[in-house]
Amino acid sequence: MKCVFVTVGTTSFDDLVACVSARDNLQVIKSLGYNRLILQIGRGMVVPEPFSTESFTLDVYRYKDSLKEDLQKADLVISHAGAGSCLETLEKGKPIVVVINEKLMNNHQLELAKQLHKGGHLFYCTCSSSLRN
Repeated sequence: MKCVFVTVGTTSFDDLVACVSARDNLQVIKSLGYNRLILQIGRGMVVPEPFSTESFTLDVYRYKDSLKEDLQKADLVISHAGAGSCLETLEKGKPIVVVINEKLMNNHQLELAKQLHKGGHLFYCTCSSSLRN
């Protein structure tokens, strides 16, 4: 199974969870050849309903002691721009798209994403923009 893993860490990032789990975006994920989406939603208020069909599975959870297993399964990681999540994903050698939470104060996430992007380590975007490449 080709798997996308989405993580928001210990925070809440409802815009990202809602965006990724929207019906149209699930269709895009499927059209790209992925048949599993794992959402780690933290303390957010948006809680998509998990489902499984013959061609696609959506798993949802708030927290686990470790993201190691989900990172291992992932063929692509979509993450908030938390330093821990970014570095752990990069250490595993997984491709990562970082989504900046524009609602956070002083936008330190954007600074981290820009620096890692400049080094050729990842792509980044916001929920309302396209990828920076």
